[in-house]
Amino acid sequence: MQERDKLETFVIREAISQDTEEMLKIFNYYVENSFAAYLETPVGPEFFHTSDDGDPNKTEYYPFYVMEENSRVIGFGTLKPFFPFQNFQHTGVVSYFILPEYTKKGMGTKLLDSLCQDAKKKNMKSLLVNVSSKNQASLNFHLKHGFVECGRFKAAGIKFGAYFDIVWFQKFLEETA
Repeated sequence: MQERDKLETFVIREAISQDTEEMLKIFNYYVENSFAAYLETPVGPEFFHTSDDGDPNKTEYYPFYVMEENSRVIGFGTLKPFFPFQNFQHTGVVSYFILPEYTKKGMGTKLLDSLCQDAKKKNMKSLLVNVSSKNQASLNFHLKHGFVECGRFKAAGIKFGAYFDIVWFQKFLEETA
């Protein structure tokens, strides 16, 4: 089976509350083992708010997806507005985490592409992402996918006894005036 055929067996769908346990396993893996998640201690179910949580204050839909293989959640991703103000509606922030055994297989690209398409449908002109300076794989991934560094907060965080920078990247989805 070719790599492309393997990718087509994966499903990206809207996250629901029943996915929370699997998303927590993924996120907390990165909390405990890498600089990909900034937190130092694992989080609980209150950390995630899926589309079916029924938040009465939520006035506009923003994607929160899971990626699954054979009904097993292997990753998740979100698109949110940069700021909740009307005059910032054209800039979004993306975030995604994929089980380590599924990285470097095109899964992140597939999830990012879905979020980019959704951002375009929402008339967003650019996307932002922030990455730890100690997460070289993610830095490389974003550069490879058309993001450019647009800001850096030096020694903004500390984890595992080491300071790290928060690197902000931006990708323009279309020309701006």
